[in-house]
Amino acid sequence: MKRVLILGATSHISHYLIPKLIHQDVSLTLFARHGQQRLTRFVSIPNVHVRSGNWNSVTDLHSAIAKQEIIFMATGQFIQANKNVVSVMNASRVNRLIVATGLGIENEVSGKFGQWNRQMMGNNRNLIDAAEVIKHSGLNFTLMRMAWLYDQPNNERYELIPSGQPFRDTQLTRQAAATFIADVVHHPQLAAYESVGVAEPDTRWTKPAFY
Repeated sequence: MKRVLILGATSHISHYLIPKLIHQDVSLTLFARHGQQRLTRFVSIPNVHVRSGNWNSVTDLHSAIAKQEIIFMATGQFIQANKNVVSVMNASRVNRLIVATGLGIENEVSGKFGQWNRQMMGNNRNLIDAAEVIKHSGLNFTLMRMAWLYDQPNNERYELIPSGQPFRDTQLTRQAAATFIADVVHHPQLAAYESVGVAEPDTRWTKPAFY
């Protein structure tokens, strides 16, 4: 039984991810601010452990990360939080990390969609620097550079875009993002030591359909 920790278990993606992992052979720990108050529906489920904590607190992270095997960070946009998680994972000898972040941090979005994305994102230096913390962590990471997110029931289609390849597809459902993460948990060698774009196939437009 894999031991999996979700940091940011109240996020929109986690909302779809948690039920998928519950149905895998997983011992699942859910970590969030006021998690024991906000995630009460999961408290009585076997093999699910709910923790309240702050990932800006190294003490909270040590307690949550110890003895885990796979960590999912629901957002990778904060430099210091990334440094804290990487430091604690290395100290705890926990190696497998999945991190959600946005597209455009590798100058990979071109054409009219790239122009639109840069206009919408503005100064993304913080995202770039936060991602560099993960890339130079020494951990077995999967950095998810996700297309623009939306919800659509039963749409779990995704494709992976390797680092260095143009990112042309514009959107991705949160359901599909959760499916990819669950796939990595089930097959930890998937996208190992990689920064990958994650997008919905056949959405090569000038901007997402919902804008």
